[in-house]
Amino acid sequence: MSDTIKAKIKDSIATKELLLNDDVLLAEFDALINACLNSLKQGGKVIFCGNGGSFADAQHLSAEFTARFEKERRSLPSLALGTNSSTLSAIGNDYGFEYIFSRELDSIASTDDVFIAISTSGNSKNVVEAVKVANEKGIKTWGWTGKGAGKMDSLCPTIQIPSNNTARIQECHILLGHILCGQVEERYFN
Repeated sequence: MSDTIKAKIKDSIATKELLLNDDVLLAEFDALINACLNSLKQGGKVIFCGNGGSFADAQHLSAEFTARFEKERRSLPSLALGTNSSTLSAIGNDYGFEYIFSRELDSIASTDDVFIAISTSGNSKNVVEAVKVANEKGIKTWGWTGKGAGKMDSLCPTIQIPSNNTARIQECHILLGHILCGQVEERYFN
């Protein structure tokens, strides 16, 4: 049993090492950090969305902005789409599940905002539809995906985790999410 556990940990470390050595990805990620800082300084907010585990990550990272991450400071405006269950069920029922994020985003987002769309495959229909609306509205958007980025690759800049394994992709998404929150918090309040 312990060999299996060690193999999973080694696989996770190997994926993170690929991430660490991808200068193109890290430059794009730094551009996202700067976009979030600029947005917040101009009165915008950071908006997240995702499905399943990525939905939980979206909520988790939004909470790091609005509560706090590593230091006591005032709240920073952020939200995760789909967290209002009445809105989610109404849009899903009236328009279809693929529009649960895009319809909400259309009603609350402005060009001062940054939108982070999380989909391990890059093909989640509801996330892709939200990216399309963000593009129509001129909202700065980044997709967080796995290798290849799926449909999102042609719609927005993507942070592509160098893996096809959902667990490894999600582990790296939350790692980058924590770095994003920490860097924004540090740079915004200094």
